[in-house]
Amino acid sequence: MDDVARPRTGWTFLTNHARVLAAIARSPAIRVRDIAGQCMLTERAVQKIISDLESDGYLTHTRVGRTNTYEIPTGTFLRHPADAGAPVAALLALFSLDSDPDQQARASGAA
Repeated sequence: MDDVARPRTGWTFLTNHARVLAAIARSPAIRVRDIAGQCMLTERAVQKIISDLESDGYLTHTRVGRTNTYEIPTGTFLRHPADAGAPVAALLALFSLDSDPDQQARASGAA
């Protein structure tokens, strides 16, 4: 069996915007091409998502030579009314956890 992720049909837990933002949070100097590969999107789709995130204040970038370095401003909150008041940083913190379930439980205060 190969380890290549297969596209799935139906619903998913995360939007493409969340996936792109998480990839940038993990590596602020990541290239659009690499985000596209990680998120299984086209480069054009990633560029549009980055533009959306920047225009709504969830992301900024600084150009250094030929490279963009992204920054996620503190104090931004999730957009959906059902998530009102939840900071974006809390969502992104979920993606920075180790895959160890005990560490995840400790981080969430469940242990």
